[in-house]
Amino acid sequence: MYCTRCGIQIEDQANYCNHCGAATANAARLPRRPLTRAREDAKIAGVCAGAARYFGLDVTLVRVLWALLAIWPPGVGIIAYIVCWIVIPRDPIALPAAQEPVKSTWSNASST
Repeated sequence: MYCTRCGIQIEDQANYCNHCGAATANAARLPRRPLTRAREDAKIAGVCAGAARYFGLDVTLVRVLWALLAIWPPGVGIIAYIVCWIVIPRDPIALPAAQEPVKSTWSNASST
């Protein structure tokens, strides 16, 4: 397969060109995560971190853009953030993996 942007030959199963970063037809078939508020990288409510993860952007860039939107036009970013805080569900809690019980190496002392 060849990249449609730069013309470099890439592997058939590649999702992105390793030379220019252009998405291939395989990238369109990737499953998309649902839009949720992040728990792990949240500063206030996790809205910016969740939006950054959903759109595949850097979380700092999303935070700066949201702050600019809060300043101009006045109040729009703040109202949008509060609405997203209420409407967007939070990530589910990640439970630790179940571990198998440890077998005791102690013998029953009362049986002797």
